[in-house]
Amino acid sequence: MAVLQFFPPSSPVVSAKLHAVVLFNICDCYVRRPDQADRVIGTLLGSVSDGVIEIKNSYAVPHNESADQVALDVDYHRNMYLSHLKVNPKEVLVGWFSTGFGVSGGSALIHEFYVKELKEAQSSIPPIHLTVDTGFKNGEASIKGYVSSNLSLGDRPLAAQFQEIPLDLRMIEAERVGFDILKTTVVDKLPNDLEGMEASMERLHSLLDEIYKYVGDVVEGRVAPDNDIGRFLADTLASVPRMSPAAFDKVFNDKIQDNLALVYLSSLVKTQLGIAEKLNTAAQIL
Repeated sequence: MAVLQFFPPSSPVVSAKLHAVVLFNICDCYVRRPDQADRVIGTLLGSVSDGVIEIKNSYAVPHNESADQVALDVDYHRNMYLSHLKVNPKEVLVGWFSTGFGVSGGSALIHEFYVKELKEAQSSIPPIHLTVDTGFKNGEASIKGYVSSNLSLGDRPLAAQFQEIPLDLRMIEAERVGFDILKTTVVDKLPNDLEGMEASMERLHSLLDEIYKYVGDVVEGRVAPDNDIGRFLADTLASVPRMSPAAFDKVFNDKIQDNLALVYLSSLVKTQLGIAEKLNTAAQIL
């Protein structure tokens, strides 16, 4: 008779502590992900003490994902890890993260890769798998940590079972404020320079309308004057340089051209770096 056996990790992890900078970095990587990517996968760095994993840093790892397989850029991961060790040797590999709600179908394959990476680094801890729901459903972020346990039938291993562990999100007051704002500010993508400038100009136009209405109400006697607001408006107007509309249009248009040139050059550099990285990866494979 076959017996279904469940083997707990050889070195159990009691809990994990997550620093807020890691969460912000994961969310930033998700917003800046390629258009065709549904989620972001990356490496977690930190330290281990008394069965508690403290997650202090992270970086995203490029990957290709389909319905039945996941391919990580292993060379990128290892180069980034070596670079981090040169900067801070105390932050070692402790696991990996992915965006989305809970454990997905390909999580076991990626988790097995990080198990091998930790074994090669002669680490006795099991890697932690951190999931971050970047959709912030119902205004709440689902952030969970898992460790893997072996599930076997007799002597034959069947699969890896993920077991949730307590996760402590460590935040100071300033980080807590930023996290609350992050939960209420959900965007599909970051605006480009022109979209950001358009939104700023619309906001400025609405503020000018409010100021114009307030001044008109004070002059007509509908609103009691406020000396503090009056002094603030006077200082603001005094700080604006006097120039003709034609001169202002010229300065504004010149600034727009400078911004467009910077956007074009940065896009060109990004494209060249991407091509160089792909050529380097292809050369290493060959």
